[in-house]
Amino acid sequence: MIPLFYPSIPKKKILQELSDTLSGRWIGQGPKVELFERKFGEKMGYKYPVMVNSGTSALELAYHLLDLEEDDVVIVPVLNAISGQVGLIRRRCKIVFCDIEKSTLNIDPIHLEKLLNKHKAQAVVGVHLGGIHFNRRVNLVCKKYKVPLIVDSAQYPATTAGDYICYSFQAIKHITTADGGMLVVSKRQEYQRAKALRWFGIPRKSKNSSQTRQKLSKARGRSSWKVREVTNELKEAGYKYQPTDVDACFALAAWPDLDRVIECRKQLAKEYFKGLKAVKGVQIIAADTYWLLTILAKKRDQLANYLTKKGVETNLVHIRNDSYKIFGSRRLNLPNMNWVERRYLCLPLNGEVKKADVSYICRSIRKFYD
Repeated sequence: MIPLFYPSIPKKKILQELSDTLSGRWIGQGPKVELFERKFGEKMGYKYPVMVNSGTSALELAYHLLDLEEDDVVIVPVLNAISGQVGLIRRRCKIVFCDIEKSTLNIDPIHLEKLLNKHKAQAVVGVHLGGIHFNRRVNLVCKKYKVPLIVDSAQYPATTAGDYICYSFQAIKHITTADGGMLVVSKRQEYQRAKALRWFGIPRKSKNSSQTRQKLSKARGRSSWKVREVTNELKEAGYKYQPTDVDACFALAAWPDLDRVIECRKQLAKEYFKGLKAVKGVQIIAADTYWLLTILAKKRDQLANYLTKKGVETNLVHIRNDSYKIFGSRRLNLPNMNWVERRYLCLPLNGEVKKADVSYICRSIRKFYD
């Protein structure tokens, strides 16, 4: 079976990084985490990256930084992984689903503006689904209505723009730490707040002065406080979202390979475009950083069954979120999503797939339609 997903794991380099870490003092959050944050920021052009233990944690930290609460309106694309929206449900926010573009499967800026005219939204979540950058008009619309834009860049390992940008290093992403993520913020104050929030709310780097420690000690009546290693006052309740140096070992080993991984996928995508360009009834969704290779196909279900019999793994990967019970199980009248729903299908695109595999897949698809 030609796999739809397969993790990219530079085993030798990971083992070298792990050997170095396991020979030292730190295996939890330590110097390797800080080193990867710095390397990530340098490559991507970001000043304030905060590594966390998952892309979902990055989204949840963004929600916390925005102080989203019950009945706050948050507009999200109807086609997406459920991970970010689940966090909004726990906060009892009012989720408003936006239609998608047929050409990208990402949030539709035209429908978004209509929704912003109708609702007083506290935030918009834009997703670069499948590694395809959403329409840049989304940024302009959010600025026009002065609504914070949270960018879910879990499937898009490249520089982008938004008020809060969330990346993922989950197992099958371009670069993996088995699971992990990164939150990028634009203001130093929020950066310091996010770093504290990822570890219970404790600002690990900024120890209080001896004078402050004495005041805290006196207030608590505990002389032992002044000799404790963690001597900060908790200002707000945080989370256990911090990554470990073991996670960072995976990241540091794989990070230099990012451009190569994307280029490999790009070359496979070119083979798909070449092999399917003459097939009537099949349209490839324009690629960007090539996490998914998505087609719009007539007789989609029959094609998927046919490819399975031919040893080719396919899937939808994501389904419309308004169909889930936790979101109300009410399929909305979203014309583009309704049209796309019966047509989209994801084909294998990963480091284990060879050009010969793509040629075989394309031949099989041509034979199906012939």
